[in-house]
Amino acid sequence: MNSRILIVDDEPNIRLTFRTALETCGYTVREASSVDEAIAAFAAEKYDLAILDLRLGDGSGLDVLARMRSDAILTPCVMITAYGNVRNAVEAMKLGAIDFLEKPIEPNALRAMVADVISRHFPREDREEPATFEELVNEAKRLINIREFSAAENRLASALRLTGRSPDAHNLYGVLHEMRGDYDSAKKEYGEAIKLESRHEAAQQNMRRVYELFTFGRSREPFNLGDKRK
Repeated sequence: MNSRILIVDDEPNIRLTFRTALETCGYTVREASSVDEAIAAFAAEKYDLAILDLRLGDGSGLDVLARMRSDAILTPCVMITAYGNVRNAVEAMKLGAIDFLEKPIEPNALRAMVADVISRHFPREDREEPATFEELVNEAKRLINIREFSAAENRLASALRLTGRSPDAHNLYGVLHEMRGDYDSAKKEYGEAIKLESRHEAAQQNMRRVYELFTFGRSREPFNLGDKRK
């Protein structure tokens, strides 16, 4: 699959590093250095993924995301930043960001992240209905990414019917509640995931974020849907 990726960053060296890492895997890569260039790029052609830097010379990656959504451009987006905090992470995820990663990013980690997002977001008509627990959880993640919260909740309910109890499913339920602004329910779900698996990294990270948000007013912890990347 020759997926098309747009890199939006105002630092030429970063764009070159990302482009080189991804073109070696066969992706078609385009670049934009500003909000206006990014919007023009989306108007000119369709992309399978956008990689957005949080801080741009004429605005931010959040501005790009907001413009995209207002124009009904549903391209999956990953936010890249050296200035992570919970306000930006929550806002980015609510606007439709798939992930929120901090610089510096190793090429292998970038390639793994892109492969994961692309595989999760290929067109619906090419996908079989999820049947196994893993398929249901992965579909729930995809639906959370595109803000289809009710459908994601249905997938998680189906997943739990197969297994009874699952830390991965409870963690995703927590993300759903948090994105809806129900922090008390989110904490309960993250806590249930940790109770079932004391070292569940995603739930621990999400719980830290909520704690830091309410204790310090900010956090460097992004949402964690339970993706494992190296």
